[in-house]
Amino acid sequence: MNFQIRDAISANMTNNSSTDVRSVIDDAIQRGEEHLLPGLGVFFEQLWKRSDEKEKAEITNELSQAFAQAQ
Repeated sequence: MNFQIRDAISANMTNNSSTDVRSVIDDAIQRGEEHLLPGLGVFFEQLWKRSDEKEKAEITNELSQAFAQAQ
């Protein structure tokens, strides 16, 4: 079976509202199940591809701060 997670998630999320997207993200995080992490990675990949250099700097700064506080 040749299952492409990117394609499946993109198809499932096409035309969803921001509220729908928020629900999916909140649900995945709340569940805390490892198998949901690749799906969140696909969300991040789409965000990253659409971001300009300033937005990428902001994202990476936020992430570095989040992981610094997680220690």
